[in-house]
Amino acid sequence: MNAAVVYWSGTGNTEAMAQAVAEGIQAAGGTAEVCEVGQTDADTISKFDKIALGCPSMGAEQLEDSEMEPFVEELEPMISGKQLLLFGSYGWGDGEWMRDWCQRMEEAGAHLICEEGVIANETPDDAALEECRAAGKELITASV
Repeated sequence: MNAAVVYWSGTGNTEAMAQAVAEGIQAAGGTAEVCEVGQTDADTISKFDKIALGCPSMGAEQLEDSEMEPFVEELEPMISGKQLLLFGSYGWGDGEWMRDWCQRMEEAGAHLICEEGVIANETPDDAALEECRAAGKELITASV
């Protein structure tokens, strides 16, 4: 089973989380195709049944707006029926951006793994990385 892991990371925190998600996918017997959002497109990613998207909180608790938000907008109409994991890091606030993102993707018809996404405050610690690995395992083994 293959899964796409697509992320945007400004400081490396969300990239570390993406790598941990991929480790979980691989530990469960799947194959993870990991890429930065600028290196792929929504049409390519929409071909996967299992997708993990990662983005940190930016500005007033929102997705990064130059690459990730346009990608998500393009992917949104193609996400219905897909298994989806959302993850990211934040430095302020309380995770509102992730709750909003989860709701948005559920309304688009995605089947969310981890209803509220996986978030880490600042640099993900060992517990946050283990949560990412566990979520990656769940993504690859979940059935629709």
